[in-house]
Amino acid sequence: MKKVEAIIKPFKLDAVKEAVTSLGVYGMTVTEVKGYGQQKGHTEQYRGAEFVVEFINKIKVEIVVSDAKVSPVVEAIRRTAMSNSIGDGKIFVSPLETAVRIRTGETGDAAL
Repeated sequence: MKKVEAIIKPFKLDAVKEAVTSLGVYGMTVTEVKGYGQQKGHTEQYRGAEFVVEFINKIKVEIVVSDAKVSPVVEAIRRTAMSNSIGDGKIFVSPLETAVRIRTGETGDAAL
C-alpha cells in the first residue's frame, strides 16, 4: 500500500476528485492548508494598502491505494491539477505499512 499526498490549487479539487473516483478510488481526506514553494507568495492590495501574502491557500489531498493503483492515481492527479502555471503543486508518494478498518477489523488492502 502507498499513501499519495497531493498539494493542489483549491479550484482543482473537484476535477481531481472526479478523476480519482473514475479509477475506482473512493476514499480521500481533504485538508485546507497554507504554504509556499517556488511561488514564494504574492502582493495584494487592500483598501489602498499593499501587503505581501507569504503563504498561499492550497488543498492537501491524501489517498491510500494499493500498489497497483499508485501510478494511475498519480497520473490522474497530475493531469487534472495541472494549469501550466507556477504553484500547481506537488505529489508525494510514501510507503504505508498497514491499514485497519475500525468497524470490521479488516487489514491491508481489504481495509481500503
